[in-house]
Amino acid sequence: MAKIIKTHKILLGLLLAALPLTAGCRDQNKYVAPPPPTVTVACPQQRDITHYAQYSGLTDAVESVEIRARVEGYLQSIHFNDSAMVKKGDLLFVIDPKPYQARLDEAEATLAMRQAELRLAEATLKRKESAFEDQAVSEVEVIEARAQKDQAVAAIAAAKAAIETARLELSYTRVTAPLSGRIGRRLVDVGNLVGAGENTLLATIVSIDPIYVYFNVNERDLLDFQSHRTGQQGPTNGNGHTVINLGLSNEKGYPHTGKVDYVDNRVQAETGTIQVRGVLDNADGSLLPGLFARVQAPIRTIEKALLVPESALGVDLQGHYLLTVNGKNEVEYHAVSIGPKVDGSRVIETGVQAGDRVVVKGLQKVRAGVVVQPVTETAQNPANGTETKQGGA
Repeated sequence: MAKIIKTHKILLGLLLAALPLTAGCRDQNKYVAPPPPTVTVACPQQRDITHYAQYSGLTDAVESVEIRARVEGYLQSIHFNDSAMVKKGDLLFVIDPKPYQARLDEAEATLAMRQAELRLAEATLKRKESAFEDQAVSEVEVIEARAQKDQAVAAIAAAKAAIETARLELSYTRVTAPLSGRIGRRLVDVGNLVGAGENTLLATIVSIDPIYVYFNVNERDLLDFQSHRTGQQGPTNGNGHTVINLGLSNEKGYPHTGKVDYVDNRVQAETGTIQVRGVLDNADGSLLPGLFARVQAPIRTIEKALLVPESALGVDLQGHYLLTVNGKNEVEYHAVSIGPKVDGSRVIETGVQAGDRVVVKGLQKVRAGVVVQPVTETAQNPANGTETKQGGA
């Protein structure tokens, strides 16, 4: 019995000792509100940007000439290397000149003969006019002598024209470059008869510097450019010509700069595009006619544009939106309309102001009406104020 009483005392002591511990557990389970979520905010950047569009184009020579034989004869010699650079006036081909030299000599001899005939006709006319005064010859003979003189004069004119024709045909035997540029391969070898029945094609020459690029601008970009043309022109070269940039398929960016020098006078109804041509300096000859090119052309300049990081934009059923933090550190929802993309940022046309604190990091943590702990981030300026979008081919 004493043992049982002792055991009860021990249990009662343990229970009394556990009571403070139980009270302590109740104090530790009391709910404590979590701290406001931390988000990164930044004010929109504000600066002028140029809205560029990108198109696909093809380069083309400013001048392109087919070298053809203008007289008939055997090709005697060739004076250039295939694919060489030639200058205007350089000798390219020689067609056998001997037949044409002989024709020139014959024409010159004919002229000398006609001149002798004229001298004879003049002397005859003089004698007959003197004899007519003495009534030794009739008036008809005088008239005939004058006609013979006039015929001799006409014959001399014809002989001189024949000489010019022969001299011109002789000059055609020496085929020279009509312009400076790169010549293609020879299409006829030495010894072949050329110019027989047709003007045989001998070679082609294309000019290299400057060079054209043709590209097609879609109707929407054309109208956009025209609507912003007054007061908000794109970049020019100082002479009013719109500046364009060009890059080849193996180049990064647009290392070549030129200007627009031609726009077609109508939009093609079938494609909804208008043809535009640019001209670029090509002193090093790196741009060849017929190359595929990427063309960057300015559409308009946006003054004091607001830019936010692309990652700050959200999308819901109403469209794009941004979250901002007000003076009470509460999150606010703003539906926005977006503009062009500039590097990693997006132009915001409506919905926020320049001084708004936009949530740029931590969007998944918050929603409208939530109190947050904002941390300001210094905005990083993109490399340049240009925007590129894909245009029509």
